[in-house]
Amino acid sequence: MTPGGRTSVKRILTVFGTRPEAIKLAPVIRALASSEQFEPIVCVTGQHRQMLDQVLDVFGIETDFDLDLMQPNQDLSDITAAVTLGIRDVFEAAKPDLTLVQGDTTTAMAAALGSFYARVPVGHVEAGLRTGDKANPFPEEINRSLIGRIADLHFAPTVGARLALLSEGVLDRTISVTGNTVVDALFWARDIIEEGSSRAVDQIGMSLPGEVRELMTSQSSRVVLVTGHRRESFGPAFEQICLAIKEISERSDDVHVIYPVHMNPSVQEPVYRILSDSPGVHLIEPVPFLAFVWLMKNCHLILTDSGGVQEEAPSLGKPVLILRNVTERPEGVEAGCARLVGTDARAIVDGTALLLDHQEEYDRMSRVVNPYGDGTAAINILSVIEEYMIRND
Repeated sequence: MTPGGRTSVKRILTVFGTRPEAIKLAPVIRALASSEQFEPIVCVTGQHRQMLDQVLDVFGIETDFDLDLMQPNQDLSDITAAVTLGIRDVFEAAKPDLTLVQGDTTTAMAAALGSFYARVPVGHVEAGLRTGDKANPFPEEINRSLIGRIADLHFAPTVGARLALLSEGVLDRTISVTGNTVVDALFWARDIIEEGSSRAVDQIGMSLPGEVRELMTSQSSRVVLVTGHRRESFGPAFEQICLAIKEISERSDDVHVIYPVHMNPSVQEPVYRILSDSPGVHLIEPVPFLAFVWLMKNCHLILTDSGGVQEEAPSLGKPVLILRNVTERPEGVEAGCARLVGTDARAIVDGTALLLDHQEEYDRMSRVVNPYGDGTAAINILSVIEEYMIRND
């Protein structure tokens, strides 16, 4: 306490390194900055350099520390070692009262471990997601589990995530069901787009080819938006996904596929080898976040192996077919806005055909209320942190 009896300002360190982490932590950083009780400190690791910087610019996030660890051909061991060593100096300089990490990246896991070594409590945003299979998703399932053992505050996005944590012996009083901050970020981005800001106009205009913009706004075209990058699918499974996309694009003249292709060579090689000659498939470079939200908003349906897209699409009324055999986000499947189709080409094609050919099935999936949140997750997290600091002051 200060001499006047007021609680001193607490320093909250957020650490992230990839675009999805930045998107999901941006609303939390904004909420912290709005409170007189906290001083947010931002550390980026640069695990995904270019894609990360785009999000920082969109949401106006200024960094206090940048480890800039991106190196050519780095593997998971390289990233783990670099974050663990780099974050040590950040703790020494920043002297935070709490560290926040998000999700399941190697950055998040290593930063949580570094915080534990520095004896600084850890809050885990998007805690409790589990598949029960340590190889799916890889390495995310183990990363989440390790963070769960370290964290002092668990911000579970759903009741199901809370139950998963309780089943692992996590103390109930440390778990809060908050909703997922990705919905907060999605609404924030949607507002920026609808306001017609120069950032949105520039991102959409400069990152999307003219033919893609025309397809997205055409009344005579139905666009299937695809994202795919999961490590556990590299190899034959990814080729199956590509063969399915090729067949889907050949169904009829009004069906087109738009695929922002991840920069990983293990993704680019099969995608361009199998799909580059398909006239109904439009392969484009990865796009900034605002442009991707615009694509989601204007497409017909989505095929994805991304966790974030599974959480975002229901708020935009877009059915999702999940290109994975298991998902740590079962709530969308249970609610009916998402469906697991795996990586078998026949299953993917059949699942897509069902939505393209049967309007009642499409309507049923597109009208489900988003089970992952209502846009208030960051405020909920802020309230929990405030209570935690009062208890431990």
